Amino acid sequence: MILSEPEWQALILSLKVSIVAVGCSLPFGILIAWILARCQFVGKALLDSLIHLPLVLPPVVVGYLLLLGFGRRGFIGQYLYDWFGFTFAFSWRGAALASAVVAFPLMVRAIRLALEGVDSRLEQAARTLGAGRWRVFFTITLPLTLPGVIVGTVLAFARSLGEFGATITFVSNIPGETRTLPSAMYTLIETPGAEGAAARLCVIAILLALSSLLMSEWLSRWGRKKWGGLN
Repeated sequence: MILSEPEWQALILSLKVSIVAVGCSLPFGILIAWILARCQFVGKALLDSLIHLPLVLPPVVVGYLLLLGFGRRGFIGQYLYDWFGFTFAFSWRGAALASAVVAFPLMVRAIRLALEGVDSRLEQAARTLGAGRWRVFFTITLPLTLPGVIVGTVLAFARSLGEFGATITFVSNIPGETRTLPSAMYTLIETPGAEGAAARLCVIAILLALSSLLMSEWLSRWGRKKWGGLN
């Protein structure tokens, strides 16, 4: 399967955007998942709902909200631009932000389920033996949660690869800068005589998504076997 230069650009940009989106959001995903799994506080249900809101909102709405918040004149973006000369709008960084926001609920959910499957008595036993909170987390909680972290990361990566609505609303469809795989397919579908190129990108998107889902399923089964052996 031979791809043209613009198609290669779209594929490489999609992988770059997805990797950055997942890598930057993973620490926050672990933190939020831990808070939801281990803490009890007023407003927990509201926080949980807000975290999962991108799953049920139309992606265009998510993109519009990002534009209002992180656009060059947005209520956060204006300070980033005025103080640091940094902007998310109409750049690949904005595409990564949009992908991270949309994929974040999937990551948090997988990690939270893994945390809830960890026997808290193991953590309590370590604390009684003198281990500090951070040591317990990094030596007991996180290793036992690692399969869920991996599954959440893979699912978020797959979702980031397929993100379209929020991305095109927030950062437009600029060749070589924000034109990811879904945006490139949309452009080719709208271009007369480009059906073959659109079909090639469609096949690539299907293969990437299928590979991610198969990997996620395999890791999920491996995780269940590991937890089953520990319980």
